[in-house]
Amino acid sequence: MLDREGFRPNVGIILLNARNQVFWGKRLKTHSWQFPQGGIKYGETPEQAMFRELHEEVGLTQEHVQIVARTRDWLRYEVPDHFIRKDARGHYRGQKQIWFLLRLVGRDSDMNLRATDHPEFDAWRWNDYWVPLEMVIEFKRGVYQMALTELSRYLPRAHAGGRFLRTGSRPFTTRDDQEAATGAEDAPEDKGE
Repeated sequence: MLDREGFRPNVGIILLNARNQVFWGKRLKTHSWQFPQGGIKYGETPEQAMFRELHEEVGLTQEHVQIVARTRDWLRYEVPDHFIRKDARGHYRGQKQIWFLLRLVGRDSDMNLRATDHPEFDAWRWNDYWVPLEMVIEFKRGVYQMALTELSRYLPRAHAGGRFLRTGSRPFTTRDDQEAATGAEDAPEDKGE
């Protein structure tokens, strides 16, 4: 299912633990790491797709998580031609995604990367919120930056001192951000889904 511009509807998932660290999955048989994500099937809402993908890729169900926030609009990335199946070139341009920020209310032991016969990840870890984007396939980095930045305002605050628990500094993306901080599956798939 592609939109008129050649983008496949998709969801991305940023899963937080109690320390505001994010789930970081290693793609099967590769050295690239990413957040869970996947296509929205015909008739599904983004939320329904998110819960289906969460179970398929991480083994968690709705009872294991709480939705904290989602992006306001679609975030898009284009896929380079060499990652697109030859029969889809010219029609398929990339993905448009709604990103969800989730809080894990279950336990780490509830995760199961083998919940389906077609696992996406072969390893996972918790990482600081501002993940090292050089570990993400290059054409997705901009969308990751936009999703992390937009959803960072919803990070739950720590109980002590009202400070965020993340360790990295927030990258400024606009002059307004800097001033505020300083006080002045039917469609063709890409190989990097």
